[in-house]
Amino acid sequence: MRKRNKRSSQEWKADGSNEVGSSSNAQEPSWDEAMPRLRSANRSSYVMLTLFALLVYISWSVYHYQYEVLPVPLSADKAGKRGFSEIEAMKHVKELTQLGPHSVGSDALDPALKYVLLAAEKIKNTSHWEVDVEVEEFYVKEGANHLNGGLFVGKTLIYADLNHIILRITPKYESEAKENSVLVSSHIDTVFSTGGAGDCSSCVAVMLELARGVSQWAHSFRSSVIFLFNTGEEEGLNGAHSFINQHPWSETVRVAIDLEAMGVGGKAGIFQAGTHPWAIEKFALVAKYPSGNIMAQDLFTSGIIKSATDFQVYQEAGLSGLDFAFTDNTAVYHTKNDKVELLKPGSLQHLGENMLAFLLHVASSTDLVKGNASRAPEHADQNSAIYFDILGSYMIVYSQQFANMLNNSVILQSLLIWFMSLFMGGYPAIVSFSLSILSVILMWIVSLSFSIGVAFILSSISWAAVPYIASPWLVIGLFGFPSLLGAFAGQNLGFLLLQKYLSNAYAQGKQTLLPSVQVNLARLEAERWLFKSGTMQWLIILVLAHYYKVGSSYIPLVWLIAPAFSYGLLEATLTPIRLPKPLKIVTLLISLSVPLLVSIGSIIRILGVLIGTAVRFDRNPGGVPEWLLNVIVSVVVAATVCLTLVYLLSYIHLSGAKKSIILVSFVCFGLSLAAVWSGVIPSYSEETARTVNVVHVVDTMGGHDNARDPTSYISFFSSTPGNLDREIEQINEGFECGRETAVDFVTFSVNYGCLSYNETEQGWSDLDIPKIEIKSDRKMDLRVTELSIDTGVSTRWSIAINTDEITNFEFRVSGDHKELVPMSNKSSIGGWHVIQFSGGKNAPTKFDLTLQWIKNSVRSTSHASPDAQKYLIKLRTDINRLTPKSERVLMKLPSWCSLFGKSTSPYTLAFLTALPIDF
Repeated sequence: MRKRNKRSSQEWKADGSNEVGSSSNAQEPSWDEAMPRLRSANRSSYVMLTLFALLVYISWSVYHYQYEVLPVPLSADKAGKRGFSEIEAMKHVKELTQLGPHSVGSDALDPALKYVLLAAEKIKNTSHWEVDVEVEEFYVKEGANHLNGGLFVGKTLIYADLNHIILRITPKYESEAKENSVLVSSHIDTVFSTGGAGDCSSCVAVMLELARGVSQWAHSFRSSVIFLFNTGEEEGLNGAHSFINQHPWSETVRVAIDLEAMGVGGKAGIFQAGTHPWAIEKFALVAKYPSGNIMAQDLFTSGIIKSATDFQVYQEAGLSGLDFAFTDNTAVYHTKNDKVELLKPGSLQHLGENMLAFLLHVASSTDLVKGNASRAPEHADQNSAIYFDILGSYMIVYSQQFANMLNNSVILQSLLIWFMSLFMGGYPAIVSFSLSILSVILMWIVSLSFSIGVAFILSSISWAAVPYIASPWLVIGLFGFPSLLGAFAGQNLGFLLLQKYLSNAYAQGKQTLLPSVQVNLARLEAERWLFKSGTMQWLIILVLAHYYKVGSSYIPLVWLIAPAFSYGLLEATLTPIRLPKPLKIVTLLISLSVPLLVSIGSIIRILGVLIGTAVRFDRNPGGVPEWLLNVIVSVVVAATVCLTLVYLLSYIHLSGAKKSIILVSFVCFGLSLAAVWSGVIPSYSEETARTVNVVHVVDTMGGHDNARDPTSYISFFSSTPGNLDREIEQINEGFECGRETAVDFVTFSVNYGCLSYNETEQGWSDLDIPKIEIKSDRKMDLRVTELSIDTGVSTRWSIAINTDEITNFEFRVSGDHKELVPMSNKSSIGGWHVIQFSGGKNAPTKFDLTLQWIKNSVRSTSHASPDAQKYLIKLRTDINRLTPKSERVLMKLPSWCSLFGKSTSPYTLAFLTALPIDF
């Protein structure tokens, strides 16, 4: 009996493979030695629970160190006159934010510009004696902005009466320094709803303190540094556009750096880099606290994050560079809570020290003079940079071309190893492989099902459609644990199927094994297949990321290579016989160490940012189902669980921790759900508010020349999904809510909102109503209509032109022969081309619009919207004025609500009018 069990050379292997790729050929244990272990192939539940807790702690520690550890703020004395002082920069932030909202055209923007000008003049007066500092007030009379991508496709952005402050620092004795410049840019203006401590007074403050420091160093520069403090960014990137197209210094710019904010404070990281890798390579080389990740760039450029920055203007002008952004407290973006108190100490110091080191290096570089930093590479897609930081201390940068070579190598080697393993293993290996892949599929299906199910439960038990905005950590309990439970249940089902097949395979072997031994052999073999299936999951993702040239392909790369290397080093064997053994704990630790270090902090960060953006998710209020956002969050969380925990879960099936994990998951989920249902944890708070708009609307749509008597009402709506029942109950101003109260605001539509018609006749007059007059209508071979538009006292308005009827148009200021928008090809979205106009207090208000009709136009009702069949043009004018009724509503606004502003949203008083097609 003992002799029969030894079988050193003829034992059949259930997985059919020789574990190709191993570096281990150690002598395998005998049957006698292995038998006790095979009869008790179980891990300690305490070990697994400790391991699980350790991995959670490591993940959170990586995130904390990478994104929350900030440098100590320096005073002016400690920084020295050549260093960067956050204490001094904060003085600028406080001065600007105490002015309140300072949007384009507002009275508060003038003192903001004056403050920046005086600060710039002070820098000039205190600069190094060998440095030339030029300060200029740049006035822009008018201009038109046609961007090719992002949020502005199908739009023309017109601006007028803008003022910018420009500061150029140049070494006096470097003759060619002014011919090559580094541009550092941000915006002074805010939206109407906030004082803008984060967006972007913090950026302006950093630039002023940087300029002061640079002015003490620039005598050794080879190039100049231009600081552009622009206005009009919030209305459509108009400040950057006017500088690039109208200022002579723009021709000297070789690299553009944009400072932005999608929240308040924290580490300002790079979330966009241009097609040329020079800037990001230099930043990685010299930055003291490098922070940035191409994952954010992939999300931003894909449109998942709906936003735009001045960097888009610079890129479309052919410039490369870097785009930085503060991303802490994303939910307060463009609301009342964008305030100084949320700026974490060290936030400005972090960005300032990084930028100062970068500017000192690049402005002294001969590459900038030679044009190596801005020359478009011959194959831009091959030379663009892949970049990510490690714990905010180191930054790794390599080209897309190198990434392609690396990905190709890893993919081909992985496929070869899998092919050889399956080929040598034959039919049993192929079946085992198929069942292990099935376990991955089941893991995804069940995890997504559990998580999405919770999303629908939340929609039915909570008055708020997004009940975790104020407490994002609730997402762990609401979606994380159900996803974990589902992932384990799905994988365990695959494990049982795999175990059953392997048991039958062992039972049909030539040698007779005890049933208990067969079961344990099968369990051990199944565990190994589940672990290996995780590498196949990441291999598939890597292939897809490589095919579509996704910059973040480094993530599946590390999640594939590290576990495969660890498994090959510690688990696989080249011997012709291998007795299955439990996977080693050290194999898992080595497998996860590099992936967690490289990617888990960024994954957590991006999840937090996405949750924060939920407060402004619905760009057309009521345009998406209330449950959709919860479903999206649930899918993202479930995907994160399935991707990152696939290796850990494969260890649990042979442990006694299954019941404990199930119990903990149910308890945490139950407590989180109870907290939401009971309201113990509020959905919104005064610090993390729901975004709303209160607009006094005067509507004359229905005829030109104000043929219809104006209708006046208050429109109350929210970009945060969900009904407004609680809000209007507290306001108590006669609002009626529903989808039948839809309002077309030209740049967007309110599909669900609340209207109140009571006491809305005060605070406006007929003189405020815009006028559309028909100057001529020539119905010849090509029909041409000339219109006169008077926007009254409004210097911020939007007009939509029906491109189902109009093939082209021309736009100019009345009395001015210069065309602001000439006849040319115009793009459109949904059958409309939108013109957005914003200007200062002295901007023009009378315009001429020439419309060129489609020849032999035949109206189509199959695809056109009802408005497109009814109106030729639609016009909305905005006035930043509170009427008695709107002021009363705002005073009664619940503390958990805040006004929200963006380039397309109206001010607190808006006028709507239109010209019918059949005028």
